[in-house]
Amino acid sequence: MKILGVKIDNLTMNEVLWKIKGFLEDGKQHYIVTPNPEFLVKAQEDKEFKKILNKADLAVPDGIGLVFASWFLGEPIKERITGVDLMEEICKKAAQEKWQVFLLGAEEGVAKKAAENLRRKYEGLQVVDIRTVLEMTSFCIRTSFQGLSLLFVALGMPKQEKWIVHNLKKMPSVKLAIGIGGAFDFIAGRIKRAPKFIRSIGMEWLWRLILQPWRIRRIFKAVIKFPLSVLFYKFHKNSS
Repeated sequence: MKILGVKIDNLTMNEVLWKIKGFLEDGKQHYIVTPNPEFLVKAQEDKEFKKILNKADLAVPDGIGLVFASWFLGEPIKERITGVDLMEEICKKAAQEKWQVFLLGAEEGVAKKAAENLRRKYEGLQVVDIRTVLEMTSFCIRTSFQGLSLLFVALGMPKQEKWIVHNLKKMPSVKLAIGIGGAFDFIAGRIKRAPKFIRSIGMEWLWRLILQPWRIRRIFKAVIKFPLSVLFYKFHKNSS
């Protein structure tokens, strides 16, 4: 399905994990994006970003706004899949399958703390934090890994998605790359996630605003600009 011209894969978490397993077994390189309302608003003004989102091997709906929009547009999304939940599930699977995991991005020390917490949570997980994008590229070019490698990139959208597309081929050991936004902050414990009840009723944006008031412009795009864009899109589609 598409929302505001951006592809969204309508899958459950289990279906997504099954597809990821297939990606890691086919010998090719893949990338996954995790669109939320802010992504779709940005894509309307950034054509390169929109193209990257639509060419992704998988686009999972991260953001309750996409779920509400899908209902309004008559194509209900099966399940909201947040970036942090997807990352946790992949790391759990990676520990079982012996996939190697790399963390790139976030603020100083956050990726390192996230890696430490993941190792404690998932016994046997091979996870390495990389400090800079330059180090990541040269590290992967110089090193030949045994087994399959995944890369989580937390540089913020659209920078992380553009970086992945422009650099993935330089890192042949990486078979799957995912732009993961602020997931490292949650896993590292730097930012506390909203309680499940708050998330279930679609008010996580308010929780984030209280904890991070500097995000007000971004939240405005997600909770005001995005719904208005969807409303205009449907009105225009029905009248044409």
